Amino acid sequence: MNRIFGSSSSKKPKPTLQDVIDQTDARSATIEVKIKKLDGELMRYKEQMSKLRNGPGKEAIQQRALRTLKQKRMYESQLEQLTQQTFNIESTALATENLRNTMVTLDAMKQANTELRKQYGKIDLDKIESIQYDMEELLDQANEVQETLGRSYAVPDEIDEADLEAGRRREGPSYLADLNKAPDFIDEAPLEVTEQSQATPEAIKTTY
Repeated sequence: MNRIFGSSSSKKPKPTLQDVIDQTDARSATIEVKIKKLDGELMRYKEQMSKLRNGPGKEAIQQRALRTLKQKRMYESQLEQLTQQTFNIESTALATENLRNTMVTLDAMKQANTELRKQYGKIDLDKIESIQYDMEELLDQANEVQETLGRSYAVPDEIDEADLEAGRRREGPSYLADLNKAPDFIDEAPLEVTEQSQATPEAIKTTY
C-alpha cells in the first residue's frame, strides 16, 4: 500500500513564511510585466486615434483601448492585493522572529540564573566577614608599627615660645641680630668704597 499511495513520511515539507513571500513576490513581478505591456498598447492606440478622424476605424480602436484599460486595471487590483498580502506575511514573519529571539533570550537568562545560584551557594558570608575583620586588624597593627618607627628620640613632644626664648638667652647674643654691626672677631670695620677711590686705569697712568 505504501508503494502505491506513498507513506506519510514522503510528504513534502510545508512551506515557510519566507517561501510564501518569495512566491508572492514572483507573482507580483509577473503582473508588473503584464501591466507594462498593456501600457505600451494603450500608448499605441492613443497615437493611432490621434491620427484618425471620427469614424468606424477610430471607434474600433477606442473599443480595443477600453478593453486594454479594463484589463490593466484588473491587473493593478491584483497587484495591490498581492502587495498587501506580502506586507501582512512579512509582518507575521517579523513577529515570529522576534518571538523566537525572545525565547532564546529567556532560555539564556534561565541558564545564567541557575549558574549564579549554584556559584553563590558556594560562598560563605560568615567567612567573608571574618576575612574583612582580619584585614582591618592587620591594617591597624601596621599603622601602629609605622607610628612606633616614626617616633623622635630625645625631642620633647611639645615646645612652646617660652622654651625657645629661654634657649636663645642661654646661647648668648648672636652677631646675626644686627647685620649692620661688625662681629666681635673683626678688629676694624671694612672701609666703604667711594667714587673717588675707584680710579680708572687711565687715571692711574697719568699720575705717574
